[in-house]
Amino acid sequence: MNQTNVQYLETSSPRAVLDAVADILPTLPGEVRKAAAYVLENPNEIGICSIREMAVAAGVKPNTFVRMARSAGFGGYDDFRTVFREELRHRQADFPDRARWLQSLPQKGELSGLYGDMAASSLANIEQMFSSCDAANMQSAAQDIVQARMTYVLGVGVGSALARNFAYLASMALDTVRAIPSDAALPVDGLVQAEEGDLLIAMTIKPFRREVIEAVDLADRMGMTVMAISDTPAAPIFQTAKHRFVLPTETPQFFSSTLAIHAFFETLMAFVIAQAPASAVESIERFHERRQMLGIYVDGG
Repeated sequence: MNQTNVQYLETSSPRAVLDAVADILPTLPGEVRKAAAYVLENPNEIGICSIREMAVAAGVKPNTFVRMARSAGFGGYDDFRTVFREELRHRQADFPDRARWLQSLPQKGELSGLYGDMAASSLANIEQMFSSCDAANMQSAAQDIVQARMTYVLGVGVGSALARNFAYLASMALDTVRAIPSDAALPVDGLVQAEEGDLLIAMTIKPFRREVIEAVDLADRMGMTVMAISDTPAAPIFQTAKHRFVLPTETPQFFSSTLAIHAFFETLMAFVIAQAPASAVESIERFHERRQMLGIYVDGG
């Protein structure tokens, strides 16, 4: 990597640095790849933990993190870490009012401690989603959806409901978006009619689902465009994806939060409609007019 790239990375955002690490992850040797994967899965520790603490947690030698940083285009690990320390310093100064509000919640009832934790994690997830997914990336992804012959939205488990909701909303304006898999089918079954150049939106979070990874591998072999969504840049579905979105899922609960993923899909839908042809608005109007005519809606006024 040339000196221009080094200077660019050292003055860029943590997200740009993590994206650079994710790009080179498949090419790194074993121990260095292990360190890089740990960085991608634990970015919040980079700015607050020493290199020795990071090495112990990752199960590698401290010098391995130096090699990882140099592979990513930095002069050394200190330069790599500085990007994250600066972000941490600015973030801590930005939200004193929010911190005071959160600290006041435990005074409002016996379960308010949990309420405060949930409020904190929910706000943090939404904030992180919007700060990491910039408008240019969102616009590019939405444009590919609008222009694709067919878009397949893949989610299993809790992701199934997210995929179906997005496809349902899109169907009001476009007839080229379909959720997969159908009932009792495998994700790869849903791609049987897919063609080269079609778009696959695939999501899987830790622990990753094998059938989603297999569907992405198939889509790649078929020449489809892949948009990958996960909660870590180290996700296997990111390796060949054109669009990669890392969304936070942290929560005090016993399951992963999908709040940020919901917000992401709502925002993506807004960008899709903004770039869709005028006929999309006409389709939405016909959709609601038909429901009104059939008496599906009830006037609560």
